[in-house]
Amino acid sequence: MSKFIYKMQNLLEIKKKMETQAKMNYAAMRIRLTQEEEKLNSLHTRKKNYETEGRNLRLDQLKIQDIIDNKQAILKMDEYIKNQVIQVHVAQKNLEAARLRLEEAMKERKIHEKLRENAFEEFLTEEKRSEGKEVDELTSYVYSQRIEEDR
Repeated sequence: MSKFIYKMQNLLEIKKKMETQAKMNYAAMRIRLTQEEEKLNSLHTRKKNYETEGRNLRLDQLKIQDIIDNKQAILKMDEYIKNQVIQVHVAQKNLEAARLRLEEAMKERKIHEKLRENAFEEFLTEEKRSEGKEVDELTSYVYSQRIEEDR
């Protein structure tokens, strides 16, 4: 039996590598999104702390400068949160794009693996046909030799 050689094996290997790269890129984008969400949560926590501090400042002695500073800090945190929300959305879009690229790479790899399987099935069919032909030739030869010997 001869050895099966898939003519487009190099292309299949490239598709597998592209899929691996797409998986790594997706994982990196997922990590990035998680980091951005953690930053946003941290900013929300800081804002709540400033708000609590502001309420406490109003309950104790009224120190106007401290209250003004606290209000400025809360406004600044609102700005930071707004910017961070934008960063989270950007990270989500990047993650979605990476997911789509990963899906496409997986589809291409699966297509080439299916083509390879089909080529292998065709190879096996051809091998069976070839072996059958050889068996027929051998049988014909043996039969003709027996006839020759019987004469």
